[in-house]
Amino acid sequence: MTDPWTDRAPAVLVLEDGTTYSGEAYGAVGTAYGEAVFSTGMTGYQETLTDPSYHRQVVVMTAPHVGNTGVNDEDSESAKIWVAGYVVRDPALRPSNWRSVRTLEDDLQEQGVVGICGIDTRALTRHLRERGAMRVGIFSGEAAAAGDHLASVQAVDDMGGAELASQVSTTQAYVVPAVGTKVLTVAAVDLGIKAMTPHRLAERGIEVHVLPAGATFEEITAVHPDGVFFSNGPGDPQAAPQINVLRQVLDARIPFFGICFGNQLLGRALGFGTYKLKYGHRGINQPVMDRTTHKVEVTAHNHGFAVDAPLDGESEAPAGDSLGRVRVSHVCLNDDVVEGLECLDIPAFSVQYHPEAAAGPHDAAYLFDRFVELMNAKKGQH
Repeated sequence: MTDPWTDRAPAVLVLEDGTTYSGEAYGAVGTAYGEAVFSTGMTGYQETLTDPSYHRQVVVMTAPHVGNTGVNDEDSESAKIWVAGYVVRDPALRPSNWRSVRTLEDDLQEQGVVGICGIDTRALTRHLRERGAMRVGIFSGEAAAAGDHLASVQAVDDMGGAELASQVSTTQAYVVPAVGTKVLTVAAVDLGIKAMTPHRLAERGIEVHVLPAGATFEEITAVHPDGVFFSNGPGDPQAAPQINVLRQVLDARIPFFGICFGNQLLGRALGFGTYKLKYGHRGINQPVMDRTTHKVEVTAHNHGFAVDAPLDGESEAPAGDSLGRVRVSHVCLNDDVVEGLECLDIPAFSVQYHPEAAAGPHDAAYLFDRFVELMNAKKGQH
């Protein structure tokens, strides 16, 4: 355990364009590599750290003071910290929250997550906004003064073309039972699922069968689902093998709901392209308009890729006539990025954000109810 009052080991952060920041070690001491991205949330760092979508990413916190509520045993979204590295300006000297059982730095050290503190994270964020997300290395302790840091950073694999969902998915299927009376069954393909997602479904009387990322169409239908759900997850959707399975789900007219990575996969299954955003959307304060209700929601995001679909009107799914018409259902008000798709002739829709929204906000919780309505409508046809 680190004593926050003692001097910390020196640390440096080096971006692939040569930009360097000097600070002090935070968490584990050593070396970390990944893609530098920033998260704009003022709180919820425990949920961010344990979100599998952050696999291979070094997260820069724009909020200057991090760690003040400590860590508890209830709010983690998975069994481990997934971020490749962590960057904060001012780490809390001690946590102050009635639910806290240990410090954030305790968890970072125990799980070997290398971080840096004492740097101007606002300046770093502005640099990433102007130049785009890029590869980065954090070097602390003896590593801070040794080696050619820039060359080692530039040798790191780029996020484009990376297939990562299989690296974070469960290896064994498991069931999250319905809360109260079971009314529906959902097959949820784990592409990096957060624990709160099946919980939100279970609250609505849904028995959730969570399946590995490599689940086949036959394995999905073997649980006799009323609907299929594709979760959030890391990596480039262009490299995802799940698109073929999803096409089978759509062709079978099984109600489908996808979030985040699942939204990108629906886009590609429908025949639209995807592209890498300059610096992505990450945080719990992103404004999105639901174009059905014209309501503006404050939403939780973590994505570096987006769907390339026409914003105006309805269009035939480029992948084929059997999939019918599609429209963009949600749009980001910051930059007009596609934030949701709705199929008009088959039972399928998706959003680019996290409606389970742990640590918040909860503006988009209604989407789970929309999924229930879609499944009930399909059952009513039989």
